[in-house]
Amino acid sequence: MRWQIGTAAIELHQGDITDEQTDAIVNAANAELAGGGGVDGAIHRRGGPAIMAETRQRYPQGCPTGSAVISAAGKLAARHVIHAVGPVWQGGTRQEAERLAGAYRRSLQLAVEHDCASIAFPSLSTGAYGYPIDQASRVALTAVRDFLTEHQRPELVRFVLFGPAAFGEFLAAMNELSGTAA
Repeated sequence: MRWQIGTAAIELHQGDITDEQTDAIVNAANAELAGGGGVDGAIHRRGGPAIMAETRQRYPQGCPTGSAVISAAGKLAARHVIHAVGPVWQGGTRQEAERLAGAYRRSLQLAVEHDCASIAFPSLSTGAYGYPIDQASRVALTAVRDFLTEHQRPELVRFVLFGPAAFGEFLAAMNELSGTAA
């Protein structure tokens, strides 16, 4: 599924983000940038120890929730890994939507600053952090759509979703936001 936003586009794919050959891939990181499970663990395993070594050196204080930092991609096909820290779901009353949107926006800003024509995102905060995927997908796609409308870069934003349930939720949100019939 593809959604054209001016000269830029949003795509939805089901698969493994570590296989992506985009200029940057986004890691669903924790605030300490300490590695972990899920997407974070997969990126560090596949990319090798150089990614962790760089983040420890460049970002000893970690990264605040709702923001992102960038590193090289180690052994991954991408040039960069953008480590985005989404919020832990606490019922929606603790600025989770604003923080989640902020993590997506900052990731896109870093991609533009580092001349990335393409970027691949996972679904941030919807795994161990418990953010309901139906809500998270709308926050994510709205934040990306708004950024692309304003900046027209990067040229391609791909959401790489692990499993049919996540893909289905993002597809439903994309159809709703783009005005496309399901």
